[in-house]
Amino acid sequence: MDEKLAETCFRIIAEVGLARSNFIDAIEAVKHGDETEAQRLTKEGEEHFHTGHRMHSELIQKEAKGEGVAMNLVLVHAEAILLSAEAFKIISQQFMDLYKEIRQ
Repeated sequence: MDEKLAETCFRIIAEVGLARSNFIDAIEAVKHGDETEAQRLTKEGEEHFHTGHRMHSELIQKEAKGEGVAMNLVLVHAEAILLSAEAFKIISQQFMDLYKEIRQ
């Protein structure tokens, strides 16, 4: 595997992994009534997610330009974590809305 591609993949994994953790922690925070912390964690998670998503988009753009991106297990893992983080982002927002509604 190309060293630059490997580095990009690991950076995507790190960024979106942090995002996913932030979204999960946001659910815990709102569950315990700390909406301010939940919002902070969500914002931080969104920043990590966008960083990882931008790097992934750059790989897609390279592929579209015909530069080719070698498919490998690390890239597949990066994409799986990206999708997982996106799902937790959506779920965490739903939980925050639900807890807010229940507490009103």
